[in-house]
Amino acid sequence: MATFLIIGGSAGIGQSLVQCLASNSNNIVFASYSTGEHLIQVENVHYFQYNVLEEWVTPANFPDQLDGFVYCPGAIDLKPFPRMDANAFMADYNLQVGGAIRSLQGVLNALRKSSSASVVLFSTVAVQSGFPFHTKVAASKGAIEGLTKSLAAEYAPKIRFNAIAPSLTNTPLAAGLINTEAKVEANGQRHPMKRIGEPADIAQMAEFLLSEKASWISGQILHVDGGMSTLKVG
Repeated sequence: MATFLIIGGSAGIGQSLVQCLASNSNNIVFASYSTGEHLIQVENVHYFQYNVLEEWVTPANFPDQLDGFVYCPGAIDLKPFPRMDANAFMADYNLQVGGAIRSLQGVLNALRKSSSASVVLFSTVAVQSGFPFHTKVAASKGAIEGLTKSLAAEYAPKIRFNAIAPSLTNTPLAAGLINTEAKVEANGQRHPMKRIGEPADIAQMAEFLLSEKASWISGQILHVDGGMSTLKVG
């Protein structure tokens, strides 16, 4: 049996990852949720309510050994730099970086007890490829990439740390950017693969990184972005 903890497991990519992991009856999945979200009713999935901005993950919420940990919460707030409020910037950083740090510190002892633990965090294509109006999210996710590499070095070989850097994906987080068919089509055409991402595209990479199939992968930023970060297609 393998035990996984997904922070933000009731919507978008997190929800898709819970579905992927739960499809294997040998997996036990613990997933956090906030309020008003869809919870998957499967025997090997256990939910608990958790506020990443105010709480620390405590061992009381899950078994004392974890084989995998994933931090999914994020935000996309695109604004011109002069209109970016400093307090809003710090709130975004607290969600995307502070929450990940608090949650990780709460689970490290449980991860150490696994013979092959894996941590997956999330960045964005906007860190590698500069986009206008992405200052807030790119700055926070740039910190996540640095955190991933530093922790991968600090905890090797006991715990693997990797991050996934998606491009625009069809999730509630991106709803404001893809709320019409025209926007979905226009954003899809900006990608070499001519479509935006789906939650399963990202969740399947996370599932792989959590598995023994990725046992020689650590400290990496995996770009699952429809070719956006590296390809220039006319």
